[in-house]
Amino acid sequence: MTVTEGTVPFRGFRTWYRIAGEFQAPGGKLPLLVINGGPGCPHDYMEDLDALAEAGGRPVIYYDQLGCGRSSQPDDTDLWVMGTFVDEVDAVREGLGLSRLHLLGHSWGSQIALEYVLGRPSGLAGLVLSGPLASAPVYEAEARRLKESLAPEVQEVIDRHEAEGTTGAEAYQEAVMVFYRRFLCRLDPWPDHLVRSLENWRPDVYEAMWGAEWHLTGNLKNWDVSARLGELDLPVLVTSGRYDATTPAVVRPLAEGIPGAEWVLFEQSAHLPSAEEPEQFRRTVESFLEGVEAGISAAA
Repeated sequence: MTVTEGTVPFRGFRTWYRIAGEFQAPGGKLPLLVINGGPGCPHDYMEDLDALAEAGGRPVIYYDQLGCGRSSQPDDTDLWVMGTFVDEVDAVREGLGLSRLHLLGHSWGSQIALEYVLGRPSGLAGLVLSGPLASAPVYEAEARRLKESLAPEVQEVIDRHEAEGTTGAEAYQEAVMVFYRRFLCRLDPWPDHLVRSLENWRPDVYEAMWGAEWHLTGNLKNWDVSARLGELDLPVLVTSGRYDATTPAVVRPLAEGIPGAEWVLFEQSAHLPSAEEPEQFRRTVESFLEGVEAGISAAA
């Protein structure tokens, strides 16, 4: 499989990208641009989607969002707002000449994708929203409920360190990992590409925009596009896991609010079905994308 790497300019900085597969795909398959989760997290954990290029010949394009991974990492806190990352999608498209494509957003990436698509850009064929949310307050309430399902002693450590402002403590990090191993990724051990992403996370970007999973303190704490979901007018696939931090209470209103959206639930996964059930996830996404392209061809 061919892999191409490079950078594109963005606001005086550089955004790094990686293309899996031939950019001009045989058979005319449209590229898939992946917007990963975070904020402040590099793309590595999504690389199971390389299988779309290896098995089906579809080019898959990833990028590390500004402030993390191999992209520029400025210290300007004014950059850590939604508008920066929506604009970055346009910069990647322009830099790579992506006039016609599909878009996949995972977790925080689904928030970027929704904001981007609601701006009615041209050239989008299909949209995949994986582990998505349309309302930060709804997500926060569900994450708090999931936290309360943890053992009392784990909750006590989390609550005490958050109250004392000592969330950098090792005990706090270990307690948070109990939550993540149940609702982020249930594989044991975690795959190397997920570990790489977490080891290179920018916590200051995450805290500025989000905060703790169950206690939102960042500038996204009131983010909510639920009332605008009916404006989406392209084919949409929604995916989530049975044990996902984005629970059905988070996902169902989104899936039902988007006209014609299809929702697929992965029974053996938490928040990362692309890693936890990679072959089924690949087949599901590729089937959806091929169906979109068949519809475009039939209408042409």
